[in-house]
Amino acid sequence: MTATGSNPTQAKRVLLAAPRGYCAGVDRAVLAVEKALEAHGAPVYVRKEIVHNRHVVQSLAERGAVFVDEADEVPEGAIVVFSAHGVAPVVHQTAAERGLRTIDATCPLVTKVHHEAKRFAKEDYDILLVGHNGHEEVEGTAGEAPNHVQLVDGPDDVASVQVRDPEKVIWLSQTTLSVDETMETVRQLRKRFPRLQDPPSDDICYATQNRQVAVKAMAQHCDLVLVVGSRNSSNSKRLVEVALSAGAGASYLIDFATEIDQVWLDGTRTIGVTSGASVPELLVRDVLAFLAERGWNDVEEVSTAEETLTFSLPRELRQRRVARSQPTA
Repeated sequence: MTATGSNPTQAKRVLLAAPRGYCAGVDRAVLAVEKALEAHGAPVYVRKEIVHNRHVVQSLAERGAVFVDEADEVPEGAIVVFSAHGVAPVVHQTAAERGLRTIDATCPLVTKVHHEAKRFAKEDYDILLVGHNGHEEVEGTAGEAPNHVQLVDGPDDVASVQVRDPEKVIWLSQTTLSVDETMETVRQLRKRFPRLQDPPSDDICYATQNRQVAVKAMAQHCDLVLVVGSRNSSNSKRLVEVALSAGAGASYLIDFATEIDQVWLDGTRTIGVTSGASVPELLVRDVLAFLAERGWNDVEEVSTAEETLTFSLPRELRQRRVARSQPTA
């Protein structure tokens, strides 16, 4: 597909995808660490990266957040925040054994998938979890029912799947996948297991889907799509793939505007810009400023949805706020 931006007579322009950037789950998780630091002071420990974004992690570290790989690295009795990606029950158990004060910032949409895994394991289903091997969210979900969950990492994994009873099989998914690739994996699974059941509700989160739809709407008109996001961010990497499959001439994942290679801009007229669900808007603004300095001053927003969903703070922080609001005797 030829991008309309390839017309040499066309002025330079930027198509800016909307929605983009922070989703409700990321906003809640980052705010949880900030509120924990305000309430308790530094250090506040965080298991894994609170969200997959270099800038966010570095900024919180500068304020006193200490990021660790496992809960057993946290001093006994200290505060630890669990990341937006969720954790397995064994992590909660380790934290309890060490007397840690925990704040669970798991995205509620990930928690929903955890509940589904527990429910269908209790009903003795084989659960086919579509997701990426090694991703923290997958590890947390699988940990809810390790004897029932089998990971399916894309269509190429389908042939090796084995189940006990083809009549009792259900698929669930990581929340940050490519919608198209996930449905292709499910189509392949259903060829092998015609009685495969769907999740009670869509597991791929609204924000992931919305950002992919917005990229699809603009990609065919772009010579280049720049996706702001970190390389360990699943949903950000999927946006690059979606842009290319939807007709963009080229697409690259960048953390910061300074990573833009001038070679990418040579001969380019229309540039699409978007960002993953864990990316603060200021990083997108830096990219727009970088492009404006080089002649891409015309910015047109391509909006495909409006997001209004918000999540309340984790229970542990809500309780503290209520306690503080009580009048003293």
